[in-house]
Amino acid sequence: MKPDAKNISVESLTGDAIKSVLPDLARLRIVVFRDWPYLYDGSLAYEEDYLAKFAAAKGAVCVVARDGDKIIGASTGAPMIEHADEFGEPFKNAGYDISKIFYCGESVLLTSHRGFGLGHAFFDHREAQARKLGGFTHSTFCRVVRPDDHPLKPKDYLPLDGFWRKRGYAPADGIVATYNWKDVDQDEETVHRMQFWMKAL
Repeated sequence: MKPDAKNISVESLTGDAIKSVLPDLARLRIVVFRDWPYLYDGSLAYEEDYLAKFAAAKGAVCVVARDGDKIIGASTGAPMIEHADEFGEPFKNAGYDISKIFYCGESVLLTSHRGFGLGHAFFDHREAQARKLGGFTHSTFCRVVRPDDHPLKPKDYLPLDGFWRKRGYAPADGIVATYNWKDVDQDEETVHRMQFWMKAL
């Protein structure tokens, strides 16, 4: 049955309120990131550890989408300076002051609830958090880089580049990080290139 838009709500959580949704966020990340293009073969133990660190970041926000009482999507953000060195380092090398960059982390949304404008809501709320905190000149996020001829790429896959450009983001030349995880078709972790996209706030 198709979701009813009237039942869908979005709210921003900060501080200790984030902790209440971490188990749901961990499960969503495992389900959504298993699909193309991330192909992430994750574990709840790793997710809970990763998300606990995120929740402890100063200025962090978790935007939660619910259908009734059920969490069906979420998006995270925090000051870049609070994030792992592998994400901040490429910006430092490019001459940016990472204390002035707000990092939009993952957005995860069940396929059943796509097409309701929640992608825009996730960016609206995260950029609002950056402006509320103040002092940020740019907002950024990253996407995994995959070859077009990857055997697991769905034939009907539509990249989100057009959506991101409408939001004012563009690829940041030369600002690429690497991150390791295990793909669903691999036996062990491999290195993945992550291209950053940016916009001025």
